[in-house]
Amino acid sequence: MGAPAPWPVPAPVLRTDEIVQRVVPRLHTGSLEPSFRAARPSAVLVLLADGPDGAEVLLTRRAMHLRNHRGEVSFPGGRLDPGESYVEAAVREADEEVGLPRSAPEVIGIMQPLSTLVSLSWIVPVLARIPEPRPLHGHPGEVDRVLWVPLRDFTLPGTYREEVWARADDEFTILFFELDDETVWGATARMLTHLLRVAHGIDDVDVLDRPGPPAR
Repeated sequence: MGAPAPWPVPAPVLRTDEIVQRVVPRLHTGSLEPSFRAARPSAVLVLLADGPDGAEVLLTRRAMHLRNHRGEVSFPGGRLDPGESYVEAAVREADEEVGLPRSAPEVIGIMQPLSTLVSLSWIVPVLARIPEPRPLHGHPGEVDRVLWVPLRDFTLPGTYREEVWARADDEFTILFFELDDETVWGATARMLTHLLRVAHGIDDVDVLDRPGPPAR
């Protein structure tokens, strides 16, 4: 097992305005060129909205028949089309995967990119907001479930954990969030952890600099 949760358990309820104020100074302003060769550029939409229990985040569970990452919980997102920006790709993917109109999200900016070297992905998280959670429906070819999850739920007792995995001569720290009926892990958990750390004023460690998990 790795380190315990870095935030208070449970953490205070935060509204979207508070989170955006703390994240904006930490938005990525540098190059978006992948940090390694043969990278496949991707974008995800980190969409926030204020619900009855504070800020909520939009997640999906990928369809079980997909070839890659089947059944995993993730942000809406995918590979860039030719000539497309990361923001355009994130907004398009949310439209295609869950039916979020492309005009709906207010884009705040680009968060710190991360890499998953095993799958050769270079992932750029695009932070956005809408006024309140809206009913959305997953595309049956891509998404089995759409979830709006209060950010505070990720800080409840027994939800977050770190595991240190050994493989050959390497070690990988893998992050997990155990929700009531879903597990969030891998790159999505790393992005959520980064968001939670910044939102709660804990920014001494950047989890996005850690290597991605090994292939299963």
